[in-house]
Amino acid sequence: MNERIPTVPIPPAAEDTQARVAALIDAFDERVLVMDGATGTAMQDLDLTAEDFGGPDLEGCNEILVATRSDVVEKVHTGYLEAGADIVETNSFGGTPLVLAEYGLADRAFELNQRAGEIARAACRAFDEPGRLRFVCGSLGPTTKAISVTGGITFAELQEHFRVQALGLMAGGVDYLLLETCQDTRNIKAGLLGLAEAFEAAGWTLPVAVSVTIEATGTMLAGQDAEALAISLAHAELLYVGLNCATGPELMSQHVRTLSELVRTRVACVPNAGLPDEDGLYSQTPQDFVDVFERFLGAGWLNLVGGCCGTTAGHVSALAALVEDHRPRSLPHHQRALISGIEGVELTVDNRPLLVGERTNVLGSRKFKRLVATGDWDAAAELGRAQVRGGAQVLDVCMQDTDREELEDVEAFLERLVRMVKPPLMIDSTDAEVMELALTYCQGKSVLNSINLEDGRSRFELVAPLARRFGAVVIVGTIDEQGMAVSAERKLEIAQRSHRILTEEFGLPPEDIWWDALVFPCGTGDENYIGSGASTIEGVRLLKAEFPFSKTVLGISNVSFGLPSAGREILNSVFLYHCTQAGLDAAIVNTERLARYAEISDRERALAEALLFLEPGDVAGSEKAVAEFAAHFRGRKATVATAPLADLPLEERLARAVIEGTKEGLKGNLDEALADSRW
Repeated sequence: MNERIPTVPIPPAAEDTQARVAALIDAFDERVLVMDGATGTAMQDLDLTAEDFGGPDLEGCNEILVATRSDVVEKVHTGYLEAGADIVETNSFGGTPLVLAEYGLADRAFELNQRAGEIARAACRAFDEPGRLRFVCGSLGPTTKAISVTGGITFAELQEHFRVQALGLMAGGVDYLLLETCQDTRNIKAGLLGLAEAFEAAGWTLPVAVSVTIEATGTMLAGQDAEALAISLAHAELLYVGLNCATGPELMSQHVRTLSELVRTRVACVPNAGLPDEDGLYSQTPQDFVDVFERFLGAGWLNLVGGCCGTTAGHVSALAALVEDHRPRSLPHHQRALISGIEGVELTVDNRPLLVGERTNVLGSRKFKRLVATGDWDAAAELGRAQVRGGAQVLDVCMQDTDREELEDVEAFLERLVRMVKPPLMIDSTDAEVMELALTYCQGKSVLNSINLEDGRSRFELVAPLARRFGAVVIVGTIDEQGMAVSAERKLEIAQRSHRILTEEFGLPPEDIWWDALVFPCGTGDENYIGSGASTIEGVRLLKAEFPFSKTVLGISNVSFGLPSAGREILNSVFLYHCTQAGLDAAIVNTERLARYAEISDRERALAEALLFLEPGDVAGSEKAVAEFAAHFRGRKATVATAPLADLPLEERLARAVIEGTKEGLKGNLDEALADSRW
């Protein structure tokens, strides 16, 4: 589906929309709010027949009840409002055209969502009191597709389905929109962009919240845990981030605590009444909820409570009484440098430098380039997994081969890679269109490499908005219209100008900017780069002092270009050591070929430092240092930090393959394994 789904023109916002939204924000500031309980299980308890749904073909489609039995829907809302709920959700959980199409109702999506909003609005209006309004949450469920898990739908298609549903709910008079029961952060990002398109079409906006489902395994279905999720959504200006469905409140304890520590907005907890038994029944009582929520509220973790599957008006009533004695969580402010893939990573003083694997880059790895050229995407993705095995905490992905279509290669490669590795990704491209496509494949908060002022502000104007829309860090090279900065002073000057533009004009937070102070080869004899190693080290020091919340990153292996392979490992390691001492936060390296600094001899350190710390323009000193370095390492073999899987004994191969979920090194070994009596 590439075409837009037809929708009825959205009417202007209701006259009191802004006032209600302002009242909602004020209410969140004043107290812990209470959401309603289950909708689906509440309707199941009403013993509805096929006739109530409009016939056997529509039986089970709760969303059609807003048209066929609006009285039933209003009764559910009213029951929760009587119990003390501040917020009721619209009966629109499956209201995207995508889900409604299963009942032949896709073309009625706008109408049904609008009606769902109107019914909930009318119910709340009957309970409004001066100084205490009741609010309508427009529910947008996860659909029946999770991009990373089930496939069967594209990011753009999902975005369009959410756009249509949002417009219907807005027309119905909801007070905010909730993407709920989310199981895949790629779906969430598509939803957020779809809602943004709806706001643009309508000409007015509403607050937006997100609530996810974390299974008893500790992650969402698509793999992210609460920490990675919080990082992934840090860019979005959300009303709240919460957990709902899946389990009872007790199993949510650690996840709620994590969200409370990380998110800079409100936190919600809306659990099931426990895990369902074999008959689909939920056993946790209102008192069970009170016992657990008492701890959550006492710890100051929450701003919103409520119930999901299996909860009743009794649960809501108990929660409404409980929150009277508790204050809402205060919103924290922090500027922690966080990125994520399936798992989260924080850049701190204690874990410097973050290692970025460089082998999934066609410009830096001949093996990877060859695999891409032959279309062996599984083997190419295995290179990414090998880097993680070798210590990479982020993977650099670059597909800029002038002989190939970069967009097509990025899509084919990331389709495999994101299913095989957990760390964050660094999208390395000069094409903003490629960056945007790549970001639709990333659940987490990625890194965009890179932008600079070489062509003035043009790159900033293309890429900075992507970082804001999707949530990403940008690497900014110290390059401007005059060229690449070699001296430390020029590096700082360019960074100061870039920082002002990105933070003041494009609204990027300082912690989402990483400075690339540029690395030049110090062993080629090029007079322009003599002493550049020391200048880069000093540049890192200056940038860290000037921008305490921003981070620094370098492509380490450039420094040793043109030197013997064994020597490159040593020089790279020594250079990385000195850069880290100067404050370097992240390093793009071949983690499988990086010598351990502590194991380098004094003689080899001295040879490396003689190259790095030359005075600018010292041609004679450069020639001597290069000659001595090359002579020492000429003819020596490079070391390999991690043994290839195929080189290990069969027993170790099988064990590691099971742990890592890889087939690498096992092809052709089935007979060998079967012949071994131990297996």
